[in-house]
Amino acid sequence: MTVSKTKAKLVDVARQLFAKMGVENTTMNDIALASKKGRRTLYTYFKSKEDIYMAVVESELDILSDMMKRVVEKDIQPDAKLMEMIYTHLDAVKEVVFRNGTLRATFFRDIWRVEKVRKRFDAKESQLFKEVLREGMEKGVFQIDDLDMTAEIVHYSVKGIEAPYIRGHIGANLDDGVRDTYVTRLVLGALGKKHEYIL
Repeated sequence: MTVSKTKAKLVDVARQLFAKMGVENTTMNDIALASKKGRRTLYTYFKSKEDIYMAVVESELDILSDMMKRVVEKDIQPDAKLMEMIYTHLDAVKEVVFRNGTLRATFFRDIWRVEKVRKRFDAKESQLFKEVLREGMEKGVFQIDDLDMTAEIVHYSVKGIEAPYIRGHIGANLDDGVRDTYVTRLVLGALGKKHEYIL
């Protein structure tokens, strides 16, 4: 097995154990046994459980990054693309947190620890938002004065509502259509696009 395949297997096994038993209740020995690798092999790739936990978070973020890139590459209008990116981001993060069971509590408790791993993902995502916003400007869909600043604001706005979205605090009493109308009005209205939505 190649180095990258071995490491990927260890990360996947750790993700499954963390989801099932919780990060605190999983030992490096548990990961070594479940992956059918020796402790020496595990410690070759990861110095500690903290390292492997961060690798799990990073692998999930890589999947999300690929999903966002696929949305950007779609042949649809920039306003529709931007809205799909926002929902892809929020729904994917929500799905990761819920799929990983006990990681949910760890995610919320250790949000600042997770932040260290997110830097690369955040930079990529801001760049993707910038691409779509630029496309919208070129097609006359958006009116933007400062492209870099707007991309950063969109990125941090989406990131900022992750926790309330995951917890169901945003739009919990609205059906999807009404919620989407509010979000679309807010986001696209701020970018200078007029809509004829009626609530």
